[in-house]
Amino acid sequence: MTKNLKISLALVVGAVVVAFIAASVGGGGEAEVASDSERSERLVRPDSQLLSDADSDVQFVEFLDFECEACRAAFPAVEQLREEFGDQVTFVVRNFPLHNNSVAAAKAAEAAAAQGKFEEMYVKLFETQTEWGEKSSSQEDVFFGFAEDLGLDMDEFRSMYDDPATEEKIERDQADGRALGVSGTPTFFLNGDKLEPETFDELVATIEAAVSR
Repeated sequence: MTKNLKISLALVVGAVVVAFIAASVGGGGEAEVASDSERSERLVRPDSQLLSDADSDVQFVEFLDFECEACRAAFPAVEQLREEFGDQVTFVVRNFPLHNNSVAAAKAAEAAAAQGKFEEMYVKLFETQTEWGEKSSSQEDVFFGFAEDLGLDMDEFRSMYDDPATEEKIERDQADGRALGVSGTPTFFLNGDKLEPETFDELVATIEAAVSR
């Protein structure tokens, strides 16, 4: 494991604790509690966004917020996991927006997905988060600029971005997360079990064990 990834995961562990406290104080709403029969459906929906082509029973699900600093800190580690296990594990992204421009960023990612560019927008949003995150003003123009940079059809992008169904999907992701006990971001699940790794090596070992079963 590289020094940068060690530092990254250490930052994630500390930031996630802060995120959980902020979410519980900030009023994310009363959490539902999913029954065992609902958990599989709640974790991955047919239209959930995937970050791998693996046709695998092993599923790594991340509930994230594109504006969350802890999610950005986790981003390099998740990219490392994708590089190592992308052909063995299905990586799934679920939205859990909690900040000023989080919903707009999620809408941009979903609108890009309609043109087959979810992964590119996902990477772009995290790589540039320090430029647009934590702003009180709308960053919609920034996100549309990203769409142009990615060569998307802007009329189609605008249509999907403004479609009420796009925001409804994001709200459903968040409702699913709450039902699964998510209260802050990032929150990871592996095959339905919530993960709370203290080190990157521990996370890798857990995934290796799941893959080898």
